[in-house]
Amino acid sequence: MAGWKDYIRRVEPYTPGEQPKQSNIIKLNTNENPYGPSPVVCQVRENMDDLRLYPDPSAGMLVESLARYHGVDADQVFVGVGSDDVLAMAFLTFFNSDKAVLFPDISYSFYPVWAELFRIPYEKQPLDASFRLVKEDYYKENGGVVFPNPNAPTGIYEPLDFIEDILQHNPDSVVIIDEAYIDFAGESALSLLADHDNLLVVRTFSKSRSMAGLRIGYAIGNPELILAMNDVKYSYNSYTMNRPSLILGTKVLEDEAYFQSVIRKIITTREWFGNRLKELGFTFPESGSNFIFATHKTVPARELFDAAKEHGIYIRYFDQPRIDNYLRITIGTDEEMQRLVDFFEEYLK
Repeated sequence: MAGWKDYIRRVEPYTPGEQPKQSNIIKLNTNENPYGPSPVVCQVRENMDDLRLYPDPSAGMLVESLARYHGVDADQVFVGVGSDDVLAMAFLTFFNSDKAVLFPDISYSFYPVWAELFRIPYEKQPLDASFRLVKEDYYKENGGVVFPNPNAPTGIYEPLDFIEDILQHNPDSVVIIDEAYIDFAGESALSLLADHDNLLVVRTFSKSRSMAGLRIGYAIGNPELILAMNDVKYSYNSYTMNRPSLILGTKVLEDEAYFQSVIRKIITTREWFGNRLKELGFTFPESGSNFIFATHKTVPARELFDAAKEHGIYIRYFDQPRIDNYLRITIGTDEEMQRLVDFFEEYLK
């Protein structure tokens, strides 16, 4: 064996949802928004030029727009290539002690990947029997705290008093709230920023903004946190955001009416679909996201996953302890969800 192979960094990578190549399928496995982005995006993208030039490394136009939108100062905003890039930068920036970072055992599966890659000690905190976070598990000494709210893949949303309790018990640690699905749930933790300088809230344009293909994510926190993240970014790759993403991401923030209409449409479909699942013998936690995390009372999840795939319907199955009998089902259009209901009805006979 060649000696250089001894020095390769070996990690178990994150496994994204399958991206099927064939047409005429129903894709409900990666939590993409079934509706297109605001029409203003289509108007602007036809007139973009100057792609020969590097984008603004400070992403100034998008940072300023996000600051106005959320009512914060520009020095409180960090942007990156999707929330994955933003979270990775946050891990690199803030989790540097010899104390373990804490996150749930059933959660976004990229967290342990980054921790292993960056040599960060970590401990997974078990969710309770109802798949809820146990806030007391985050009272102990740690090197940082991170979890999604709503959680993924369970879809469970925790209220602000729950978040504030964890913040109050961790004044010496950076607490990261990953709000990829917050627009489908309740109030954001952004309202807690004024009272907690150790809070970092991470958001994305991939779900509610229908712009997963452009990879736009951002974080909001106190200026000292954002400055530290930018120092890491500029030490790694200063040109993280491409020019089309900066332009289109800025423009889409101007169409609030369309944004809210899409959110309402998805929530309405989610509630209808959830009721149909219950009629078919499924159970699931109340969802605050654009997906439902369901199990059937008699038919194994893996069997349903395989059968649906054979019929051209892609949903998500996790072969992991505690959740290997659950399916994560993205909320698509009414027509797509009806097709899935029809399939379940026929198969469960």
